[in-house]
Amino acid sequence: MSLTLYRNGSVYSAADPFATAMLVDGDVVAWVGSEHAATSLLDSRMTEIDLQGALVAPGFVDSHVHVTETGLALESVDLSGARSARDVLDLVAGAAPLADGADGMVLGHGWDNSGWADTTLPTAVELDNASGGRGVYLARVDVHSALVSGALAQSSGLAALSGWDGSGLVSGAAHTTARGAARNVTPARRRALQERALRHAAANGYVALAEMSAPHVGSVEDLQALMELTAADAPEALPQVLPYWGQLVSNAAEAREVLAGLGVDVLGLAGDLNIDGSLGSRSALLRGPYADDSATSGAAQLTVEQVAAHFAATSELGLTGGFHVIGEGAMDIAVAGLEQAEKMVGIDAIRAAGHRLEHAEMVDAAAMAALAKYSVGVSVQPMFDALWGGADGMYAQRLGAERALGLNPLARFYEAGVPLFFGSDSPVTPLNPWASVRAALNHHEPSSRISARASFIGHTRAGWRAAKSENPFHGQLGAGAPASFAIWDVEQLMVQVADERVQSWSTDPRARTPLLPALDTGSDPVCLQTVHLGRQLYTSGDIRIGA
Repeated sequence: MSLTLYRNGSVYSAADPFATAMLVDGDVVAWVGSEHAATSLLDSRMTEIDLQGALVAPGFVDSHVHVTETGLALESVDLSGARSARDVLDLVAGAAPLADGADGMVLGHGWDNSGWADTTLPTAVELDNASGGRGVYLARVDVHSALVSGALAQSSGLAALSGWDGSGLVSGAAHTTARGAARNVTPARRRALQERALRHAAANGYVALAEMSAPHVGSVEDLQALMELTAADAPEALPQVLPYWGQLVSNAAEAREVLAGLGVDVLGLAGDLNIDGSLGSRSALLRGPYADDSATSGAAQLTVEQVAAHFAATSELGLTGGFHVIGEGAMDIAVAGLEQAEKMVGIDAIRAAGHRLEHAEMVDAAAMAALAKYSVGVSVQPMFDALWGGADGMYAQRLGAERALGLNPLARFYEAGVPLFFGSDSPVTPLNPWASVRAALNHHEPSSRISARASFIGHTRAGWRAAKSENPFHGQLGAGAPASFAIWDVEQLMVQVADERVQSWSTDPRARTPLLPALDTGSDPVCLQTVHLGRQLYTSGDIRIGA
């Protein structure tokens, strides 16, 4: 794409909130402005695209994704609609009929028995019968536990590992081993999975994805293949990958050694470096027992000393470090680790490194203040509340209704000055950015809600800042900004805020507030085209090119 004039639509731009047209010159936005001015600009050098009322907006950045896992989930049996063990077994049987003679594994993703009337899970024996004796791996929606068949349990030696419950549910070491067996794919197969996930992201308006690789999630070869696939000079234009590697280090020398051995440049030793697990699998570390299982309060996977050493080592190198943190017990470990690291390298080094925590669902006032003090950013997933919040949701089951109200406190992060950037944790929740924006606007707890605009910025500009982009205009549309955007077919544009007291001011044209799609119409905006740095990542074919 060279000189391209988009007109007759709406352009989301802080530089001109009423813009209806945009001129792109190569990989840069050259101009945004009015329809009248666009008519004056148009000449024979330009390709003209009639937006027909569509919205042009900065492309989305997902700040927490597992690309290969997403590709696998897209090709696996979808278990998200299962409402009983019988449903799961029927879906497995349908995916692996006895007559097909194939010996490949049956993969499934997305079951969540917290909402079932009868929470009893299928057994390994039942999965053997349903699959015809094939290996079966069915990931729970949070991918922190899974159901496996007896065939897979036997071939992988799961019964001898911690986390095997004896009937088919695996967590901990047993889950890590089962997951590895299910993800043992050829290089060609891996490439196809990664391509599918990236194309799916592009079709949903994403221009960049923060890949959360880690030794227990995928191999170094997996990350290397992903970076090769998405290189700037790669034949196919795909969303940019912002890579992180979640491997623990104890000092700066070890960190340098890990970085040198990766074979790719990463943005940090951060991401899914787990201090704890998940609430759904009851492996998130709480300060007290789970409400629905008093025998456990979760488990810590790392110590304060390990966390402190990692933060100190990465701070010494000016490198982003970070951890996966869910429960308040895990947050206690993270904060104590930051405090110890400060004694080792000083607070200025910690602040300058731009550390991050993933999820951070349970954060009290003291922890919030600590995150702000150390300039630690948080990658949040608004869809977690949409799926599991509320009086009858999984959070309330696991924690009790009162404790559950405090989870994913988006507004409190902003009030405390903690940097936020938004993601999906795909394949845990779908790559659907507008659903995520809506979830932040409609949080089950009113005091945790934020405006659609704040959420949109968290899904766009903030994602680039979290990745330490050197271009201050990334995630914006205006003269000189990168040509990274998506075009959306929308029903209505409006201002949507969480606090009705400012509604009238925000919708007043004099406020010059850029408009976003109405998210209460029952249907999400449809992506028509996605462009990153001037390269077309996706087009639906519904964009009309005029003379």
